[in-house]
Amino acid sequence: MRTAPYRLCRVFPLILLLLGSAALPAGAQVPTQPPPQLPSPAQAQQILQQQPELARRLRQKIGASGLTDDQIRARLRAAGYPDSLLDQYLPSSTDTLNITNPTGNTLTAVQQMGILGGEEAESLLMLTDSARMIADSLRRDSLAAPDTSLKVFGMDIFQRATNLFQPALSGPVDPNYRLGPGDELVLILTGDVELAHDLVVSREGFIAIPQVGQINVANLTMDQLEDLLYTRLGKVYSGVRRGPNATTKFTVTVARLRTIQVFVTGDVHWPGSYQISAAGTVLNALYEAGGPTVNGSFRQVEVHRGGKLVDSLDIYDYLLRGDANHDIRLETGDVIFVPVRKTPVKMTGRVVRPAIYELLPGETLGDLIRTAGGFDPTALRRRVQIDRILPPDQRTDGKDRVVLDIPATEFDRGEAPAFRMEPGDSVIVFPVSDTRRNLVVVRGAIRTEGPVGFTSGMKLSDAIRLSGGLKPDFYPGQVLISRLQSDSTRTQLRDTFRDSTGTLTDDLPLMEFDEILVLSRTSFRPERFIAITGAVRKPGQLPFREGMTLRDAILQADGMTEDALISEAEVARLPSDQDREVGRVASAMRVPMDSSYLFERTSAGKYLGPPGKPAPSSGAPEFELLPYDNILIFRQPDWELQRTVAITGAVVYPGRYSLQTRTDRLTDLITRAGGLTKAAYPQGVTFFREIDRGGRIGVDLPAALKDPQDRDNLILAGGDSIFIPEYNPVVYVRGSVNAPISVAYVPGKDMDFYVGAAGGFAQKADGGRSYVTQPNGKVESVKRRFLFADGKPKPKAGAVVFVPEKIPGPPKETAATLGALAAILASLTTVVVVLTR
Repeated sequence: MRTAPYRLCRVFPLILLLLGSAALPAGAQVPTQPPPQLPSPAQAQQILQQQPELARRLRQKIGASGLTDDQIRARLRAAGYPDSLLDQYLPSSTDTLNITNPTGNTLTAVQQMGILGGEEAESLLMLTDSARMIADSLRRDSLAAPDTSLKVFGMDIFQRATNLFQPALSGPVDPNYRLGPGDELVLILTGDVELAHDLVVSREGFIAIPQVGQINVANLTMDQLEDLLYTRLGKVYSGVRRGPNATTKFTVTVARLRTIQVFVTGDVHWPGSYQISAAGTVLNALYEAGGPTVNGSFRQVEVHRGGKLVDSLDIYDYLLRGDANHDIRLETGDVIFVPVRKTPVKMTGRVVRPAIYELLPGETLGDLIRTAGGFDPTALRRRVQIDRILPPDQRTDGKDRVVLDIPATEFDRGEAPAFRMEPGDSVIVFPVSDTRRNLVVVRGAIRTEGPVGFTSGMKLSDAIRLSGGLKPDFYPGQVLISRLQSDSTRTQLRDTFRDSTGTLTDDLPLMEFDEILVLSRTSFRPERFIAITGAVRKPGQLPFREGMTLRDAILQADGMTEDALISEAEVARLPSDQDREVGRVASAMRVPMDSSYLFERTSAGKYLGPPGKPAPSSGAPEFELLPYDNILIFRQPDWELQRTVAITGAVVYPGRYSLQTRTDRLTDLITRAGGLTKAAYPQGVTFFREIDRGGRIGVDLPAALKDPQDRDNLILAGGDSIFIPEYNPVVYVRGSVNAPISVAYVPGKDMDFYVGAAGGFAQKADGGRSYVTQPNGKVESVKRRFLFADGKPKPKAGAVVFVPEKIPGPPKETAATLGALAAILASLTTVVVVLTR
């Protein structure tokens, strides 16, 4: 019967074909043996559907390859497969996050069956490394500690996408490595003989050396193997001996390590059986299993061998001190058991590593603080607080929790006390106070604001000097000193400067925590400004400066725009006191300007205009501004950019034209466009105007062409768009008719003819409100007549007949009123008929 390993070997060549060199890790060699024949598309699909584990492995390889979806599909097509064969396994598939840690069980079985060689199986196993890293990064959130503010110490080392704990599959081993079945050795002899042998340890534990024979190496260390080889090789090669007189030397190394099977159980993320290198240790196995969970112990990881406890690993020893003495090398059949953690405690506050820690029986508060890296420099060592959940037998009268403060005397020797901890304890190390002593604060018109160190006998001048001295704009009238009292209130003191040199009148003595404010004359000044509007590039307010002129203001506004009037400007100024008495709020004056205000044409008084053109006169005097002046730069009358209109369709020269006058009309534009072509249909003209928000205007173009004074010969505006269609001999029937279609135009027929050609009115049609949109955009509806037949509009070629749906019927009272009116009209009709006989 064909088993899962067999199916794996059938799909393996397909994986290598799809992934190419991307499927192999750096340094791995492509298998030299020819792969088995590729499965057919139906066989590959059937295998993947029947084997979910294999499908997951395939998705894992594709995700780790780095190939895009299109690259995968291209390789499928090149191999003769449908390009959609593996769409559900591509990275864009919704279930691509279902990546698990593969094991080597299947590959080992395939190797033992002789279907795959060692290199092929190892290459396939190494393909999982990238996928494992992806899975590691994806599971980080799910492994977070219940307390989102703290993490379980040590857990993150098992969550990283790293090969830190992956044992080597090849390379040198230490002298204490014990050999076993499956190990591959390389023996090299040099000197009198030059030989090299590849030796594989058989299931029985032997190696076979040509001319030497079988040697039992099972469970020997590398040092013991070397001693044994001196004896056995020396019997065949006389030059092999210890010491400097040897004429033949040998070296023996492990070329490839065997794999062993171990079991990881208890509170780990993925308990189960794992294939790891024979050089693997407890930490290697734990990493493969995802490490302990939030409830698993980091302090007492047990290793069982043959039903007996052989060692116990404290992961904290490795993490905190680099001690790996108990990280023993594993053997086939070993069981690693992670029990539930015993004494979890929280360590928060001012320590180096706040986290959730696990304590061993007998460990104390001092041990906890040392494990957390000790106090940080900001720790308040005289206050450590413990929030404790009382044991069940001590909970009385609703008293379930207590707060314990460790007194400062316990820290006199600089170390935390041997205070016994309980499961669930939460330890808080408080920070030192933010209050600073021995200072005064200086602010205001001084060079460097901020605190200054206070010393006994310090005076106000000392504090100002230490702050860098006074700024030039300091206010000499007063210096304010705010002093803290014993009841936390403050009193106000003051001093003055004698003159502009900064000499103090009294030079008051200071006290700790005094706050000094040196005032600035600038702070008393109003924020003065001027405003400039009109034809400038950046209108708005500008800060006022003494001596500021109109030219300065225009420069700061980035100059004038193209439509600016350069002959004069208006300046509105605050009124004088006399003007205010008569109710005036501003006085306006005209200020002369000239072409020198066009700054792009002048530079340092030099004219930058076109060569050969004389420089303009510059006789306008400078005008000095006052605070709060409002400047208006006029715009040139009737100045504007060109107005453009577009004409398209059946004209000789369609395009976008600029209007020549403000009174250009529709026929003038058609004339400039070369007139209408022979195929033009002027009755169907489409006229749109931007200023009407894109609305269409109905125009009788034939009437305008016949008589330029006709009202339909509209004056054009910038943005107008005219389209002249070709003749279209159809009438479009739309709306609530039985068969909305296009009907061939018949001259002289009215609207009802075309409605009938479209199958007549639909059940919900409101025929009385039907209307026609003529091809020129004009809308015509039925003309109601009192005693004569209604006037029905006659569509022209290209017109649209529209029949709306009925509006919900009126109330019963309205219907009754309409019935009465109909009866009256019928009576009047009878009277008229009688009278006209």
